[in-house]
Amino acid sequence: MRFKNKVALITAAANGIGRASAEIMVREGATVIVVDNHQGRLDEAVPALKQAGASSGGRAHGALVDALDPAQVDKLVGDVAREHGQIDILVNAVGGSTVVAKPAATTEELSFADWQKLIAFNLDATFLCTHAVIPVMKRRRSGKIVNLASIAGRGLSSESSSAYAAAKGGIIAFTRKLAHELGPEGINVNAIAPSVTLTERIRPHWEKRSQASKAETIERTPLRRVAEAADQARVICFLASPDADFVTGLTIDVTGGV
Repeated sequence: MRFKNKVALITAAANGIGRASAEIMVREGATVIVVDNHQGRLDEAVPALKQAGASSGGRAHGALVDALDPAQVDKLVGDVAREHGQIDILVNAVGGSTVVAKPAATTEELSFADWQKLIAFNLDATFLCTHAVIPVMKRRRSGKIVNLASIAGRGLSSESSSAYAAAKGGIIAFTRKLAHELGPEGINVNAIAPSVTLTERIRPHWEKRSQASKAETIERTPLRRVAEAADQARVICFLASPDADFVTGLTIDVTGGV
């Protein structure tokens, strides 16, 4: 079990890619701090994750936290470090394009308010959680940080706005720079860049698309399907595991070959 005796803090972990990552880790023995800003989602996710980890000794604890609030993030990290003595893994899964009314808006269509909302939603939580966790990891001279970028950050998505592309491009650059800063401290920093992934948040938007539009997306994907959350989570868990001990500063495109 790759995560036995490891403590993982995963944001946006009550659903989507974060939850799929949490499930793999608890099944492999981790203690996972399930961070979300919605109590109802936590109430559903945490018992299911506890059950998933029952046979391996994996554990799940819910934390109702707004990961975009500096005070709440600092308190969360301090509480976890005091209670568990360590934070071995941080997965920064907060982000997305659907916090604005028109996720695929052109630059001309974007309002400044939507630009600011997308930049903040996709960058601020990653910075805040990373900033808070670094001293905890440095004390043990070890740790794995995995960020969620997007294929949009490569400039390869026709289904998202320039604001989202800029934010996710920022995640890729942040990951690379942070890896150089923290490598000498024994801390690995990597990211994944997903294509369209059918999470609970994205599936309704996918279902509203025309059959022709869906077929076009699938046709330009060499593996001829759209990703599920577990496809992304498996790569996150590789990067968070000892299998990736000599991997840092990398953003892996998890896109089915797009």
